[in-house]
Amino acid sequence: MISVEHADEATFAAHVLERRGSLVLVYFFGPGCPNCERFAEALPALLAELEREARSAMHLVKVDAYACPALATRYAVFGIPAFFAFRDGKRLGRISEFRSAESWLAVIRGLL
Repeated sequence: MISVEHADEATFAAHVLERRGSLVLVYFFGPGCPNCERFAEALPALLAELEREARSAMHLVKVDAYACPALATRYAVFGIPAFFAFRDGKRLGRISEFRSAESWLAVIRGLL
């Protein structure tokens, strides 16, 4: 099962850092970002694809980089969209852009 949630500075730790036993993918986005819109259009199909393959729970946590500048700064987000993978509160990796559905899925599949 893949859940999609929104987080801000007040809820980030509970949604991401304190969650145990599953992959948490943090998605930094912003309004008016063309690549974020491209990812958002692809997201339902991407999640459906991952849903078929996921052996355990996965969570996508969306963070508006403009509304949460402290989080964006903490994770050195200089361009959006940006994705960070966490498991058990530890950062596993980063995807700095959305190039294609295939490349994005390949990285996420490797983390599942």
